[in-house]
Amino acid sequence: MKLFMPDTAYVDPRIYKYDSGNIAIEYLQNNNIPIIKSRKVVIQGKTPIESYVKAKKTIYVTVNSQKKLRSCKPSADYQFALSSSCPGHCEYCYLQTTQGEKPYMKVFVNIDEIIDVIKDHIDNNLPNITTFECGSITDPIALDHITGNLKKCIEFFSKSEYGRLRVITKYNNVEPYININHNNHTKFRFSINTPYVINKFEHNTSNYEERIEGASKIAKAGYPIGFIIAPIMIYDNWKDEYRQLLEKLKTQLIDYNDKITFELIQHRFTATAKELIKTRFPNTKLDLDEDNRMLKWGPYGKFKYVYKKETGNEIKEYITSLINNNFINSEIEYFT
Repeated sequence: MKLFMPDTAYVDPRIYKYDSGNIAIEYLQNNNIPIIKSRKVVIQGKTPIESYVKAKKTIYVTVNSQKKLRSCKPSADYQFALSSSCPGHCEYCYLQTTQGEKPYMKVFVNIDEIIDVIKDHIDNNLPNITTFECGSITDPIALDHITGNLKKCIEFFSKSEYGRLRVITKYNNVEPYININHNNHTKFRFSINTPYVINKFEHNTSNYEERIEGASKIAKAGYPIGFIIAPIMIYDNWKDEYRQLLEKLKTQLIDYNDKITFELIQHRFTATAKELIKTRFPNTKLDLDEDNRMLKWGPYGKFKYVYKKETGNEIKEYITSLINNNFINSEIEYFT
């Protein structure tokens, strides 16, 4: 997929003392991206939709000052960020409600300080292995071409006896990570779905074929791999399309003999997200009918609407059977 380029880059003056900050500036200048030096990002659209669209084409190059990392269960022990938000326009994304009305993207350049925080959390958990997720509030590959910091993270974790990294992405721009000595300490997981879901709801992301191709490249590079099938949706012909998805995946990974993990997440939404989605995507085809759902208490203190129990069980049993029938080396980590 073509690399994302912002329309405008705001730049925090603090970034110039970091090598990655100067790398980012040079990259933006070489691509003729307008640069505004400021500690404040200003986005003024005439409508909420216009503000949203402008924000999705704006980056803020800055630093990450977080010292205490948040838990990231069930994916990992902790989460950290090399960036926030992403250039994708996934209509259902939970970040729709967590990143405000103007979800511009932040790109963090103080990679050595971020790694120092990671080291502290590893040391505090010895002699246990500590796992870290770097894709909870972003897609780490979607913006990494600006700094190259994900590669530095993979190289750090390759040398860490007690630290492990988990990467999640909807993008296929994986070439920078192919020839790294990763030491099997970084696991790549690809968010995959049927062509219907990707084409209808996951705008400005890699398509179905590209993601499977990217996963195949990462597998051939010897990384541990996994897949998040999310959000799993019920629609006409959904069973056939998910069957075709798993069969296609099996064909592409026929020579991969290590364990492949799967994380299964059914479609869900909150009342707040529903209203925001309808504002930003007035013609959305998402099923947001609360009558077809039941309420489930979420980990962040909000009720969310998920499929009713019978439907949820059907999804779980069907997708599980497809995985088990196609991958003898599979492990389903969870269904939620």
